[in-house]
Amino acid sequence: MKKKLIYIAIPVLLASFAFGLISTQTSQRAEEKHPVVLSMTKSVDVPDKIEFAGEELALDRYDFHERFDREINSFTYWHSTTMMLIKKANRYFPIIVPILKENGVPEDFKYLAVIESNLNHRAVSPAGAAGLWQFMKTTAPSYGLTVSSEVDERYSVEKSTQAACKYFLEAYEKYGSWADVALSYNAGQGRITTEKSKQKADSGLDLWVVDETSRYYFRMLAAKTVMENPYKYGFVIESHQLYKPMEFEKVEMKETIADLAAFAKEKGVTYAQLKDFNSWLRDRKLTITEKNKGKYTILIPTKQSLYYKKGDKINVYDNRWVTRD
Repeated sequence: MKKKLIYIAIPVLLASFAFGLISTQTSQRAEEKHPVVLSMTKSVDVPDKIEFAGEELALDRYDFHERFDREINSFTYWHSTTMMLIKKANRYFPIIVPILKENGVPEDFKYLAVIESNLNHRAVSPAGAAGLWQFMKTTAPSYGLTVSSEVDERYSVEKSTQAACKYFLEAYEKYGSWADVALSYNAGQGRITTEKSKQKADSGLDLWVVDETSRYYFRMLAAKTVMENPYKYGFVIESHQLYKPMEFEKVEMKETIADLAAFAKEKGVTYAQLKDFNSWLRDRKLTITEKNKGKYTILIPTKQSLYYKKGDKINVYDNRWVTRD
């Protein structure tokens, strides 16, 4: 009985093997004729030219073309980060854009904040640059920002934006080019001025500089391009998915606060919420003197602002960000 089973099984196995081999070869020939594509990543087209802060840049020169190509593809396929930038922009652009306009700085400079800090008002770089606009501790006081053990205004969205405007206007007076202003924000005015002189260059975009600075301006161009037309680059967002702009009660400080946690509780918010929206408070207390009385304003978020509720309509800063309500 066992021997008969063995004799029968061997032909069956051989037939199965032959059929499998034929099937595999047939499948391979079919795939060669009609290859199965599991996923596709399409390279983004580079436009002929682009405009930033009222200045037009042709992208036909090989290095400009390739520098922009690198950044536009990075922003397009850096999916989660780019998506979060658009969401956060709905909270921060309504704050910083009016300040830029009031100071006569082109609105496009909001994209400098995008690439400097990823719109994180609490960001700190390895070098110690801090806040939305990434001011260094040594540079900040030159542009009107207080930096002490209790207060660091680099973390104030409003005040650091005012300080950034001072820098932009100062640099524009020197260079007369918004592109050079942006490059100097990354490399420093001393470096841009020196290298333009040594390299006999009229524009900072023509300089041979470190990779970070070389990429800097084109990263801004890419951020602007994607964020002005997210859907074109594959980002589908509905209005309720954007981060809501916050509303605040503004409390002008005229007296010392010995315990900020107790102050927060008195105002109906947690200590964490108080610190999140007033990250410039660097200690557990705030000392008010005759010299700084009335200088500091603490933002207390309204209770309604603290919660997302179904059915609430979120104000959309730029309608190009959303596909539908």
